Amino acid sequence: MLKRINVKHLKLGMHLHELCGSWMSHPFWRKSFVLEDPKDIQRILDSGIEEAWIDSDKGLDVEFGQTKEETEQEIDRELTKAVEFTIAPQQRVKLSVEMQRAANICAKSREAVVSMFQEARMGKAIEAKDAMPLVEEIGNSVLRNPGALISLARLKRADDYTYMHSVAVCGLMIALANQLRLNPHDTREAGLAGLLHDVGKMAIPLEVLNKPGKLTDAEFALVKSHPEEGHKMLLEGKDISEVALDVCLHHHEKIDGKGYPHRLRGEDISLFSKMGAVCDVYDAITSNRPYKAGWNPAEAIRRMAEWSKSHFEDLIFQAFVKSVGIYPVGTLVRLQSGRLGVIVDQSDRSLLTPQVKVFYSTKSQVRLAPEIVDLASPGCNEKILAHEDPEKWAFPDLEELWRGAGPRPW
Repeated sequence: MLKRINVKHLKLGMHLHELCGSWMSHPFWRKSFVLEDPKDIQRILDSGIEEAWIDSDKGLDVEFGQTKEETEQEIDRELTKAVEFTIAPQQRVKLSVEMQRAANICAKSREAVVSMFQEARMGKAIEAKDAMPLVEEIGNSVLRNPGALISLARLKRADDYTYMHSVAVCGLMIALANQLRLNPHDTREAGLAGLLHDVGKMAIPLEVLNKPGKLTDAEFALVKSHPEEGHKMLLEGKDISEVALDVCLHHHEKIDGKGYPHRLRGEDISLFSKMGAVCDVYDAITSNRPYKAGWNPAEAIRRMAEWSKSHFEDLIFQAFVKSVGIYPVGTLVRLQSGRLGVIVDQSDRSLLTPQVKVFYSTKSQVRLAPEIVDLASPGCNEKILAHEDPEKWAFPDLEELWRGAGPRPW
C-alpha cells in the first residue's frame, strides 16, 4: 500500500516509491528504490523536499501516514478552492485562431532569447529595453488567449530547453498577473522577470546544463548556483528592475523555508518570487527532458496541489490554476460516455467545463472523426471523469490534435 509520510520518518528498508516534489529538486536518477544507504536518506533531507511516498508492500511500513485515497481527497479540496477562486471573465479569441500567431511569436521569441542568453554567456550586459518588446508581444498573445502560447512553449527540444522555458515562464507569469489583477506596469515587470529568471544558467558549463542524464551531487550543486549567478549578471545590466532581480534570485525559494539560495520563508518571499516559483515549476515538470518525460499538464497540476502547502502560497497557486485550468490545453481526458478527447480551449464559465476535441471510443476501441465538444454549452450531458496518461495510449498524433497540423516552428 502506498503511504505519504514526512521525510524525517524515512528509515532503511523502506521502499521509496516517489518523492513529493519536482524531480528538478533532488539528485536521484531513480524515483523508486529500497532505501539501503544512510547517505540516500540524508540526501533527501538535504534536498528540501518535505514528504515522500513509500510502498509498504515492498518494504518497511509505518503505523501513520496518509493513504493514496486520503491524498486524492486533499488534492480535490485544494483544486476546489481554485474552482471557487473566480475573477471576471475576459474577452478572448478562440485558441484555434490564436494558435498560428502564437507559434510565430514563440519562434521569434526563441531566436531572441537564444541571442540574448548567448551574449550573456560571453559577458555582454543585458538591457531591459532589448527584452521588453518581446515581453509585450508575448503578453498580447496571452491576453488574446493564454492557452495558445503557453501550451506551445511547453513543446521543447532538449537543446532548446533553457530558452523556451524562459519564454514559457514569461507567458505564465503574465497570465498569472492578469488573474491576480495586477496593473499593466506590474504585469509587464512580471513578464520580464519570467523571461530573465534563468539567465544564470548561462554561467553553467554546457556539458552540465545539457547532460542527458541525472546530475551528480557536485553537478547538482553547480546548477543550484544559477539564481545567484543570474542575479550578478542582471546587476551588471541596464535598467533591470528590482522585480526581475528579485525573481531571478528567489524563484527557487519555498514558503516552508526549505528552498534556495537563502531559505526564505512565507512573507519574506515577495509576491513576484512566489509567482515565479509556481510558473517555473509548472513548466519544468511538464517539459520533456533527456532523462525524464514531462508529466501531462493535468497530472502536473495535481502533483503541485499535493505539494502546495510547503512549496507555494495558497492564493498564488489557486490563481495559477485558474490561469491555466485544472485540465490545461493538451490534456488527454476520458469523458463520461467513454470517449477520449484532448483539451483544446478553456471556458469562462468553469474550470471543469473546457472544450474537448473527442477522437476515440474506449468502448468500441476505434478512432472517431474528431469533434469539438463544449462542456459548458447548454444541454451538454458530457463531463470529464479523469485525465489519462498519454504514454498508456500512445496516440501518435495527440499533439497535432490540439495544436493543429503542420510542423513545429522551432
